[in-house]
Amino acid sequence: MTVFWEIMVRAYQRQITYRAAAIAGLTTNLFFGFIKAAMVVAFYQNTSSLSGMDEKAAVTYTVVTQALLGFLSIFGTFDLMRTIYRGEVATDLLKPISFFGLWMARDFGQSVAQLVLRGSVILLVYGLFMDMDFPSSLMQWVCTIVSLLLGWTVWFTVRFLVNLTAFWSPDARGIARLCYAVTMFLSGLLMPLRLYPEWVQEFAAWTPFPYVLNTPMEVYTGVISGMDLLPALALQVLWLVVLLLLTQVIWNQASRRLMVLGG
Repeated sequence: MTVFWEIMVRAYQRQITYRAAAIAGLTTNLFFGFIKAAMVVAFYQNTSSLSGMDEKAAVTYTVVTQALLGFLSIFGTFDLMRTIYRGEVATDLLKPISFFGLWMARDFGQSVAQLVLRGSVILLVYGLFMDMDFPSSLMQWVCTIVSLLLGWTVWFTVRFLVNLTAFWSPDARGIARLCYAVTMFLSGLLMPLRLYPEWVQEFAAWTPFPYVLNTPMEVYTGVISGMDLLPALALQVLWLVVLLLLTQVIWNQASRRLMVLGG
């Protein structure tokens, strides 16, 4: 745990040094957030509620997702893939921590930095200019934080698996980009999943992607509340367990392949 914490802190410190990049990302997120919010308002112009989500909840959902883009790295990452191609993976295996834990610590440190530098500022600006929903009780806040952490872990595990395809492909970026594009659609990033046709919602529910962003946001906005909270969190945990087991299997195969190739 000490090693994990040290790696996480160093990743955080490294990330906060890139202030110019943070400002650029902040500006971009704010701009597109206002545009998406305006689109949602227009969408609700002739109705007060759709699929159990009113206009205020939908606007809140839309703008808060903008604040979480950096924290979740929702557009994907390729860092692990690059270390595999450059051979740096061999030195990572010598560190006194599991390979999965090493990358999780690095990723989480960067994510926290993104939340501090960009996410918190974005939420503050939107809160000043927009009529937003906030969790109305301590329990809702706690469930939101738990759901968000579970969503982050689910998405990190998916990204870890996607990057591991570099062991079998000379250029796995195409595979990764396809996965990340599907995630943007099925995670609820483009719009709340409740606004999609019923068949799309049913299909998405059989994938891990809605549990990355859509579930935490529905908990935050109160769309999921009361007795529905436990099943929602349980599904996130279930997907996390499935993905972790799959990760173990794939990593065992990948590490053996690395040794066979003389890595």
